[in-house]
Amino acid sequence: MEDSSASKERLKISKFKLNALLDITLSINANLPVSELLAKYESILRNNLGIGKIMIFKYEEKWECILNAGFTEEYEKSIDVEKQLLPISETAIVTNTPGFEGVDIIIPVFNNLVPLAYVFIGDIEEEGEGMSPVLKHLNFIQTISSIIIVAIENIRLFKESLRQAALKKELELASKMQMMLIPQEGKLPSKGKIKVCGFYFPHYEVGGDYYDCVSLSENQTGFCIADVSGKGISAAILMSNFQASLRALFTSQVDLTELIKKLNGIVVENAAGEKFITFFVARFNHDTGILEYINAAHNPPVLYDTVTGEIRHLEACCVGIGMLDEITSVTRREIKIINHSKIVCYTDGLSELKDDKGKDIGTSMIIKHITNARTVKENIQEMLKELGIPENNPGLFDDVSIIAADLFCS
Repeated sequence: MEDSSASKERLKISKFKLNALLDITLSINANLPVSELLAKYESILRNNLGIGKIMIFKYEEKWECILNAGFTEEYEKSIDVEKQLLPISETAIVTNTPGFEGVDIIIPVFNNLVPLAYVFIGDIEEEGEGMSPVLKHLNFIQTISSIIIVAIENIRLFKESLRQAALKKELELASKMQMMLIPQEGKLPSKGKIKVCGFYFPHYEVGGDYYDCVSLSENQTGFCIADVSGKGISAAILMSNFQASLRALFTSQVDLTELIKKLNGIVVENAAGEKFITFFVARFNHDTGILEYINAAHNPPVLYDTVTGEIRHLEACCVGIGMLDEITSVTRREIKIINHSKIVCYTDGLSELKDDKGKDIGTSMIIKHITNARTVKENIQEMLKELGIPENNPGLFDDVSIIAADLFCS
């Protein structure tokens, strides 16, 4: 009779385990939320198997307790996963082990040799007679724990993939909007005393580079180039705001020194000291041939006189925009364009490319390609082709922007 009763009991337990696994599997397939999956898991272990204490630590950006049933909050907070649990690679019996009071078994759950979670199991009837329910049903507890943990991880990964997909769409939209801020080739001046061309390549979907060309009056053209410190969305947002401010302030009458100071105040307010902008701005008078400019800590543009062969680097005149709460010293400079000249403005994504010896190319490639009588647009196209930008240069690690112009005297 006892053997028959024992057999019936074993059969009952086996059926329960199969039904429990089926219920958990169906719940996972039904996309139940994590809270409901954990509730089912807790009910199976506590209500049906007599397990009194359960706690799960799972890694989700950091180690967190996702289930605490039967343990005190103080004990939960006392566990240092990095020190106490990461060394555990197999199911461990820790009864009466210091630091694991009230815990009988710790079950690690791994995925591709990477720990996903640690499950604490403890009995509620620690002084009860017979074999501990933990030990009696250990294989089942390990199996159902692994199923639950992997399911929760898959839910996390699925949500993350959705978040990444949404972010990708947002970045694509941001990239399109940012491209609208960059003057299109067909809208740049191509006749008269100034002929402008540009090139823009963000290393990521969006970037912190910006250049612009503005017709200020019938005989004045303004152009500029800028680079925000850092990369990504925050740099792109700051640059978009900067572009709007520049367009509102840059006129034929504005003093370039005052322009710099006003832009500095705007960037300081918007960036809160966390970012700054290197900036070169110039205004060319078609009638007088005067090129006035200010270089606010930007890479020195290269100016080449096609008749005399003189090469000049237009060095910085003041600190970058947003570096200081107030820029007290700004130097505006002027150059008289006497002969057909070329000016090339660029960001450090170009100048910091490495040569065969691992050194920055600086302006060497610019000088190599513009020291001739051809148009600067042809020069830039040939330079980019030689450098393999943007498709064939493995050393490209930053945004690359160029605005260049042929300047003609009266």
